[in-house]
Amino acid sequence: MPSRPSGTDSARPKAPAAPKDPVVPKIPAALTPAEVPRHDLDDDTAYRSAEFRSADLSDRHVDGLDIEGCRLLDTRFSGTAMRRASLSDVELERCDLSNMTARASTMHRARVSASRLTGMSWSECSFRDVVFDGCRADLTGFRFSTFENAVFRDCAMPEANFQNADLRGVRFEHCDLTGAQFSGARMEGARFADCILLRINGVTSLRGVIIKGRDAQGLVYSLAGAMGITIED
Repeated sequence: MPSRPSGTDSARPKAPAAPKDPVVPKIPAALTPAEVPRHDLDDDTAYRSAEFRSADLSDRHVDGLDIEGCRLLDTRFSGTAMRRASLSDVELERCDLSNMTARASTMHRARVSASRLTGMSWSECSFRDVVFDGCRADLTGFRFSTFENAVFRDCAMPEANFQNADLRGVRFEHCDLTGAQFSGARMEGARFADCILLRINGVTSLRGVIIKGRDAQGLVYSLAGAMGITIED
């Protein structure tokens, strides 16, 4: 029997590694109810093991906030501006983060679900082990931000801006990304499954992504536009 040529196995393309689920937030079983204005967003303030419910924290300006091991339900952050904020082991459910801004901030082991993020901007920030689930996230901005082990699931994200973001390994599942901006993004290993990818900007930055065949059709027009190709019916 002829011997197998040397190097045959190593020459075969390797299947993409299975994606790893983000680590779930570690929320204590017993949480202390938070009350506003007693528990408001102030500079260099830390909250631990607290539950904010139906709190109005909108239009605040805060520097150095630290929230850990907390749950936030039906809470408003609309128009709030944060700098050097740290959110770790947190759950945000049915919250309003519209037009919220954050700079030089981090979100670690977090879940944001059924929330409104319209116009929210978290630029130059870091996200690790984060899930955005069932959110309205049109016109959101994540420019120059870094994502590690993050998932966007069932989110409406028309015209979201990921310019120059590090999206390596990020998963987009059942998301509407019509008109999203990916110029200059690093995207090797990012996955798109059952997403709407019409009129994507910066489509050439999608080098190295993993995409389901049925999603690829939406990219055809964006790729054609980037190459100056006109598609006729």
